[in-house]
Amino acid sequence: MLNRLKKIDWMMLTILVAFMGISTILVRSATYNNPAYPNLDIKTLIFYGIGFGVVILATLVDYRLILKVWYAWYGIGIILLMLIFVIVEKKNGARSWFEFGDFSFQPAEVMKLFLIIAIAALMGRRKGDPLRMRSDVMIVVAFSFVPFMLVMLQPDLGNAMIYIFIVLGMLWIGNVRYSYVMIGLTAVIGGMLLFVTLFNTYNSEIESYLNSHKLGHWYERINTYIHPEEASADARRQSEYAQIAIGSGGLSGDGYLQGESKKRKFIPYTYSDSIFVVVGEEFGFQGAALLLLLYFLFIYRMILIAYQCLDLRGSYIIIGIASMMVFQIFQNIGMMLGVMPITGITLPFISYGGTSLLLNMMSIGLIFSIRAHQDKYQID
Repeated sequence: MLNRLKKIDWMMLTILVAFMGISTILVRSATYNNPAYPNLDIKTLIFYGIGFGVVILATLVDYRLILKVWYAWYGIGIILLMLIFVIVEKKNGARSWFEFGDFSFQPAEVMKLFLIIAIAALMGRRKGDPLRMRSDVMIVVAFSFVPFMLVMLQPDLGNAMIYIFIVLGMLWIGNVRYSYVMIGLTAVIGGMLLFVTLFNTYNSEIESYLNSHKLGHWYERINTYIHPEEASADARRQSEYAQIAIGSGGLSGDGYLQGESKKRKFIPYTYSDSIFVVVGEEFGFQGAALLLLLYFLFIYRMILIAYQCLDLRGSYIIIGIASMMVFQIFQNIGMMLGVMPITGITLPFISYGGTSLLLNMMSIGLIFSIRAHQDKYQID
């Protein structure tokens, strides 16, 4: 047991401790003097304490045992996503969370890791040989399409987009042929152009349909991104005030607990989805750059472990996790800077949220397990 724990990547663990401190102080600042959100900073520490326990337990479990029953994990994830439509009532126009008193649980978050495990097992059958279109690539796409559609129907655009980038990242590292890459890129670009064309052509019909199904916020977000000059003041407000608040921080920021500006009160969820606003406003460019540097080192260590991995399936899992986190970081910060559409994606390890944090900690524990059990894999 101790031998396994000694093989934990100590740089990644140190960065996790740094993330815990950063998240706690940012959540405290975002909810400072706000009685509607009491003690979220304390809850963040509790979630991190549980998370570090999850990391240790996951490290001790041989990841190959998890891969052997990948279909069970995948099936559990699909069942949970389907149960959302049966037992959960719509809240703010969506069905996304199981709620048990003060505890809430989002199946779409957990499904990310289950999907990564399933894709790694499917691609691992090729043992490094180039992936075939019909029997490999299309199978992976089919297994990914089911949870993607279930999450889209909730509707949860943010997590659905993450599924896409998980698949793209894992297929890329899985020795996919360049001709398949070109076909995929052509399909994606063509699909995007077709979507924009249809959205512009049938704009009023789409707005009427989504509003009639209580999905008007989807229309506002898409229209704000495609036609920012035509969007309503309410639709533009979050993005515009986020940029103003971040820009007001300047080089070094306004100082801790000093960033409660008039702009920030118009930005919802500054303790969660919009927490990067607190970073920019209170700690400025220097604080934001330091946070991005920590993310860079964190992802770099993941890629290094994947490169050194003796088992291709382990490498696939790590790259899937890295793809998930890279996109979440890019999307979350990008939507605060106005370069990406606004979605409900949290900033990994920093935003408040028990489900997303525990999922990320479980993912890191799985990476540590892959690193810790390589000698056993070599002997086998």
